[in-house]
Amino acid sequence: MCHGCAILCRLAGRSRRKTGICVKRTNTEFFRAEGYLRLPGFVPKARWAGLRKKILEEATTLLASHVGRTIRKLPTFQLLLSPPQQGEWSLDGLNWHVDLGKGSHERTPGVQAFFLLDDVAPRGGATLALAGSHRIPSGSRESSALRSALRGGESRQRELEELGVSLLEMSGRMGDVFLMDMRVLHTPSINTTKNLRLMATCRFLF
Repeated sequence: MCHGCAILCRLAGRSRRKTGICVKRTNTEFFRAEGYLRLPGFVPKARWAGLRKKILEEATTLLASHVGRTIRKLPTFQLLLSPPQQGEWSLDGLNWHVDLGKGSHERTPGVQAFFLLDDVAPRGGATLALAGSHRIPSGSRESSALRSALRGGESRQRELEELGVSLLEMSGRMGDVFLMDMRVLHTPSINTTKNLRLMATCRFLF
């Protein structure tokens, strides 16, 4: 965790002493329990401004060809784009998945960072995650119940709460960063707004 935070600090041009994210035990405990951590305003807007302009220019080309390509100018980052007005908001039919299996160890095997390169409104295509889902053993009765709840139904919210997981929408302001345990279930979502969803992501394996 701290190794990934140190890398993020360098990416943002800030020291760990200034951010404090590596010394606050409460943050570490929250991350281990919920599988994510939100860092509001982690990257100063002034630092994003020029990058955002270049990415928006590149995004125009990407949307005309193949959405989701990795930008060559940012070889360690993957651009996450969601075209505007994709339809009605729904949790049905989404691509829930994990990037790393749980395995037999309890330590976090990897952290994925999501950077908001622009303001992302609720229901604006932000990545969705199921906080706490990394604590549910693979192949267990709880795991089957979780998959069943995700398939839909009026009782979905209640079933998720009973399993101790909650829905996280990674919306927010430009410069916000979300750290996510790569064992957490997550998915792209539907962008119902008139704006392009503009985020970037990178991964740290431990």
